[in-house]
Amino acid sequence: MDQATTPRIRTVALVGASGAGKTTLTEALLHRAGVIPRPGKVEDGSTVSDHEPEEIARGISLTLSSLPFTWTTPDGALYDVTLLDTPGSADFVGAVDAALAVADLALVVVSAVDGVQPGTHVAWRLAEAAGVPRMVVVTKEDKARADFHHVLEDLRTAFGDGFVPVELPLGEEQAFHGVADVLAQEGLEYTPDGRHSTGPVPDDVADEEHRLHDEVTEEIVSHDDDALERYLSGEEPSADELERTLAHEVRDGEAFPVLVVSGVTQVGVDRLADLLCELGPAPSDRPAHVLAGDTPVEVQVDPVGPVLVHAFRTVADPFVGQVTLLRVLSGTLRAGDRLVNTTTRTEERVPGVFRLRGKEHLPVEEAQAGHVVAVAKLTGTPSGSLLADRNGPGAAMSAPAVRPRQGVYGLVLEPVTQSDDDRLSAALTRLVAEDPTLLVDRSSDRTVLRGLGDTHLAVALERLARVFGVHVSTSPVPVAYRETIRRPVEAEGKIKKQSGGHGQFAVAHLRVSPAPHGAGLEFVDSVVGGAIPRNYLPAVERGVVEAMAHGGPHGYPVVDLRVEVYDGKAHSVDSSDMAFRTAAANGLRDALAAAGTVVLEPIDHVSVTVPPSVQGDVMGDLSGRRGRITTTTTLDDGRVVIEADVPQSELTRYVLDLRSLTGGRAELTVAPGTYEVCPDHLVTA
Repeated sequence: MDQATTPRIRTVALVGASGAGKTTLTEALLHRAGVIPRPGKVEDGSTVSDHEPEEIARGISLTLSSLPFTWTTPDGALYDVTLLDTPGSADFVGAVDAALAVADLALVVVSAVDGVQPGTHVAWRLAEAAGVPRMVVVTKEDKARADFHHVLEDLRTAFGDGFVPVELPLGEEQAFHGVADVLAQEGLEYTPDGRHSTGPVPDDVADEEHRLHDEVTEEIVSHDDDALERYLSGEEPSADELERTLAHEVRDGEAFPVLVVSGVTQVGVDRLADLLCELGPAPSDRPAHVLAGDTPVEVQVDPVGPVLVHAFRTVADPFVGQVTLLRVLSGTLRAGDRLVNTTTRTEERVPGVFRLRGKEHLPVEEAQAGHVVAVAKLTGTPSGSLLADRNGPGAAMSAPAVRPRQGVYGLVLEPVTQSDDDRLSAALTRLVAEDPTLLVDRSSDRTVLRGLGDTHLAVALERLARVFGVHVSTSPVPVAYRETIRRPVEAEGKIKKQSGGHGQFAVAHLRVSPAPHGAGLEFVDSVVGGAIPRNYLPAVERGVVEAMAHGGPHGYPVVDLRVEVYDGKAHSVDSSDMAFRTAAANGLRDALAAAGTVVLEPIDHVSVTVPPSVQGDVMGDLSGRRGRITTTTTLDDGRVVIEADVPQSELTRYVLDLRSLTGGRAELTVAPGTYEVCPDHLVTA
């Protein structure tokens, strides 16, 4: 495909709530650009971006899709545009993080019917935190109950000032047939094929358009001292001058243009493409920042400079293996280049360079600084790392650390067959490389897969079966209960067996008592006079450890014990390490049975960030889960952070319940805490 030069490259992340119309809008843009003969539909699974079977089955985007096209603006300039279509579901927010890490512009998509939704808040907050300039497009303007003005009011209420409506809808709902260009004060009337003709603004919106033009003009020139001075002296800026000034304000995050379209009828779609090119920043306007040691370094966007590439996403392709999505930060990438991973120090050979458009591979000869491309078989390059010339300055640089998303929902995986078991570890490694928001936990004898929600894990397991051919059954993650002795007690552990020849003989007298929380096992040797030979004492300790791991009367591992061995007996022939291990284990079991145990339950530390409107509901819900609220803090943006200690058994499905309770507007982190005594009425026999 044709490629524009670096100043005319635009990488745009489409972000917003699920169902806002992002995928339908990408289809309309690709169609107007002449890339596809007709727009696909989400309903029948024919869209370019949502091509995975899991996406088609659910009718929603589940991963990041790269969609490049070229666009010629009215002044004849050719631009290379890459749309990064992202999911709107909270379970797949990791894809939004990846897109914003390389985007020059975030296009926040808002439905004219539903307005600002919880997903809109999340998208806006992520783009703001990433420092990415933003524009807003109001979609579904042709649908029943569409209300552009209400959406504009919602945006200002939710996110403050800075929104600049550069378009007004001509008609609304089924009567939506064009847009009014607020900057040029012209009307754009659309035909059914998505093309427009320009004329005067219709009389029914002329007064509003003139009033809005004056407001927008004042807003734009207020950020430019020279333009403001000329405006106050009576000089009216032209539409081109307003657009140039607005482009600088977009780049600096001072203004957020608002446009209006219909992805279905394609009204306003070509105008949107024009403004993405004309108002959106170029790569050179937002050079990447990397680390040289601990020092931030700005990367010059230079097509003839040393090659430096950011690997921001990997995809497991069932036909070609691992495909890595790259953003070229500097230099020009070509097939055959040999680069070194600055983190793993692995040398990689670039077998070929291509653009991804959905599932289609579009070979290119080279990729200049600013381009988003893909390369297959970079097995030593995980997401988030850099590739550089071995002898260039980039070889000593690294990408800034990104805070990983925490898996707050987990399932235990059990391979269905021995063949599945043999391949499970490697398949999970590739699955996590593709989606770093997944986490494999092997800290116990179980394999636990953690993610951001139930849908996240369901999709991951479907891909595990479809792409990697590994089938598993699942079960909830068990709560890691423990138990400890209730009171001090003495016990005698012994074994006496004689079966001809060498027998087994060992006696160990134990004093068992509770130890401080977190102490584990405190083993004390108080044997005097050689009652137990010194060489058998390590076996006594091993027997105690094994009995603790085997579990107490309630079946849970035993912790926090002080075990003192103070006396015993041995036989010169029949005693052995195994005999004393067995005797010690028997003695500990007898002690636990005689004194009784208390069950300890894990208490996790929970941090929930919510709007103040639902603070009371969340705090009440946490209290109902036996949680103790420790602190509440109000952030600068008005949200409230609630810190609480909650029993782990109450948090199995908490992330799902929390989304329902807050309408999806909560952020949750969970960290391991301490152990506390479980109430007796909750202990199962």
